[in-house]
Amino acid sequence: MPNKPETTAPIPPTRGQVSDEIPKRLRSDVRLLGDLLGQVLRESGQPTLYDDVETLRELAIAADIDRGSGSIEAAQRFVASLTIERAEAVARAFTCYFHLVNLAEEFHRVRVLRERDFSLTEGEFNNDSLPAALAQLTREVGEAEAQRRLAALEFRPVFTAHPTEARRRAVSTAIRRIDSLLAIRDDPRTGGNALIANNKFLLAEIDTLWRTAPVRTTPPSPLDEVRGAMSIFDESLFQVLPHVYRRLDDWLNRSAGDTVAPRAPAFVRVGSWIGADRDGNPAVTAATTLAASSIASDHILLGLEDVLTRLGRALTIDADTTPASDELKQLWHTQRTLDDEIAKEIADRSPNEPYRRVLLFAAQRVAATRHMAFPLSYANPEELLTDLLVVQDALAKAGDARAAYSELQQIIWQVESFGFHLAELEVRQHSAVHSRALNDLENGTATDPVTREVLDVFRAIAAIQMRFGTRGARRYIVSFTKSAADIANVYQLAEHARESGSEFPEIEVIPLFETFADLRASTNILDAMITLAPVRNRFEKHGRRLEVMLGYSDSSKDVGPVSATLALYDAQTQIAQWAKQKDIELTLFHGRGGALGRGGGPANRAVLAQPPGSVGGRFKLTEQGEVIFARYGNPAIAARHIEQVAAAIVLSSAPSTEKKNADAARDFAAIAQTLDAVSRAHYFGLVKADGFAHWFAHVTPQEELGMLPLGSRPTRRGLSAESLDDLRAIPWVFAWSQARVNLTGWYGLGSGLDAVGDPALLRDAYKRWPLFTTMIDNVDMSLAKTDERIAIRYLALGDRDDLAKLVIDEMRLTQQWVLTITESERPLSRRRVLQRAVRLRTPYVNALSLLQLRALQSLRAGTSDASVHDLNRLLLIAVNGVAAGLQNTG
Repeated sequence: MPNKPETTAPIPPTRGQVSDEIPKRLRSDVRLLGDLLGQVLRESGQPTLYDDVETLRELAIAADIDRGSGSIEAAQRFVASLTIERAEAVARAFTCYFHLVNLAEEFHRVRVLRERDFSLTEGEFNNDSLPAALAQLTREVGEAEAQRRLAALEFRPVFTAHPTEARRRAVSTAIRRIDSLLAIRDDPRTGGNALIANNKFLLAEIDTLWRTAPVRTTPPSPLDEVRGAMSIFDESLFQVLPHVYRRLDDWLNRSAGDTVAPRAPAFVRVGSWIGADRDGNPAVTAATTLAASSIASDHILLGLEDVLTRLGRALTIDADTTPASDELKQLWHTQRTLDDEIAKEIADRSPNEPYRRVLLFAAQRVAATRHMAFPLSYANPEELLTDLLVVQDALAKAGDARAAYSELQQIIWQVESFGFHLAELEVRQHSAVHSRALNDLENGTATDPVTREVLDVFRAIAAIQMRFGTRGARRYIVSFTKSAADIANVYQLAEHARESGSEFPEIEVIPLFETFADLRASTNILDAMITLAPVRNRFEKHGRRLEVMLGYSDSSKDVGPVSATLALYDAQTQIAQWAKQKDIELTLFHGRGGALGRGGGPANRAVLAQPPGSVGGRFKLTEQGEVIFARYGNPAIAARHIEQVAAAIVLSSAPSTEKKNADAARDFAAIAQTLDAVSRAHYFGLVKADGFAHWFAHVTPQEELGMLPLGSRPTRRGLSAESLDDLRAIPWVFAWSQARVNLTGWYGLGSGLDAVGDPALLRDAYKRWPLFTTMIDNVDMSLAKTDERIAIRYLALGDRDDLAKLVIDEMRLTQQWVLTITESERPLSRRRVLQRAVRLRTPYVNALSLLQLRALQSLRAGTSDASVHDLNRLLLIAVNGVAAGLQNTG
């Protein structure tokens, strides 16, 4: 008989314990923002609103301390006593509070990062930094090989829209204004009247946040989602990437700093599915993709125009002290031939200042590129890059290395990273759509609007490439690739779309393996794929490079989170070995998203857990809705995230890392086999039970989420609520998280661990097997955000006690084993900062869950004085608040 886990249910913390663990300055910020919100509520014009919020808050805290059913029932009774209008106002208050707490924690994280950097001496770096990773790699493989690998380093985050992204852009903007005010307040020079004024501004902004509708009244369009993502570029990424490169270059060049030629490569390339991913989203058309490309281009060209103008105006270097090179003189002559009037105006303002003249004219050319004003515009970013390198070389030859390699190099890195397109648009479509379109064309009619739209997409890609080059859009991802024919179909459709005399768009068709069966068949499919003539032609033209995408969320929905994790690892191993045998340079594209039930968790730790040879210095992954803002919205956090991931990419190919993963995979193969078989059987026992789909739709807000204006993409590919097959994996995850079950992150693991039954062996695996460590840690986080008492109330909405019992029993078993393996009394004991954040939020999330549950119960029963519209509105506001409180489980 297997040994049972050696622990009992976790002991809940007291509120005092949580409070004591909060850093003093963070506690002060949270108290300040909470007090100001309280003042706003008292002054809201809604009598007793503040008292109702406080009553529910105190009941929720009491229920968190006393885990008996009586306390949570008291909170539930109070929620039931509120009118729907008051319940909505209370839900808005809790949601607003979460936005403020999240902001305070992010602000404190930035504060800590800043102070940590300040404490480092010159040449010193954190252990998980890119320089530290390169130093270790150099020790293991030698300097020459380490530098070769650095030159080939690639990190490709791909931003995706999210059909369950709950936060409005207006709310995000208000939060950023509050963040700016906190920064002013944190400056030790702020005091006296300035502090009083800061308080007033904060109060006004929190009042605005409270009065801003927390959710949309209509779904966003794909272009709304594009514009929302642009704020990440404007406020963060444009400046962050050269900053990351500069930090690396400072280390590579040691004390020489920015006075010698740079050695750091521009290794980040941003991609985007927003406005291009049409798999199941009829709102994304060829016109949408063209518009998305134009919006992104407008932002990068405006950014480049601004920095070129600013640097050009500042670079008042006289030709007498720093003579112009012949190449710079020739460049100025060429510029004058393009537009003598502009050149004369610039020359009049820049007497004997050749560097200033050339850069200001380059800014004018970038502006012309944005307006497509020929012939002044640049044909491509490479032309601008050539001009900038001429200026840089001239400055260096004239003896001004500092001007050559400081801010001018920042602009060069920006052009290399973003081009004129900002983010490469990647088209995605379902393989079945291509099959239907080809069938339509072969019948000779092509009358189906879907077929015409499929063909128009290729014309849109061609148009984007004509304006921005192939970097603007060339990747075409085929969802649910099941055979090489699915790849061939795309190339055939592209040929059909080609009009007489038109340019054929250069496309790279990427298979996306999503189901368990397709992951296992991946190398057989790839074998057939590389025999296709278009693929062979690409190899001949661009080298034997191939990209393969792996679907995390759909594979998890297919066979459960444990089997999916192991199947993905095996698939990566097989594909990497296959690529090595075929002499192919492989890039694996990970469809991780960010939610724990979709392969989420810390990206850098996931990279280090990849199979040997599967990374090879290149890592590409999807970054979804709210995770985009969490990782990239704040410049300091974005820089930290990018550097940590890049460091992990470098270390993943270190011999020591590859040996550790290979040894662990061999030593614990029997555990993997048991976990796979048992967890999958238990998962199937639940999701394949008769009536499960109907029950799932009844005990979670899954169907309501599909009707709420959260994103432009439908939650289903089809219309059936009685089948999980056409339900998108993202709302499958989101619905379970809203019900406080988080089933998609852990279900089946407890039974699998119980079947292994050896705590000492499992602890050894946890210490030595990176894949298992990451799995257990992510489940630990997922379970920390569940609440059994809340989950039971959701599961009771259905009439299947047998299914509810399966879920709760597996939840308890999984938690017991995770605590045993991690040798912990409570979830997240090894990750104190995260534990503190989760425990601090739990009672407030519970309050919102009870408000949501009330709306859902009334909608299910169909008996309420409130209208369906009002109940749905309360539900949506609570969804928004729970998402803000849980953060990475949506």
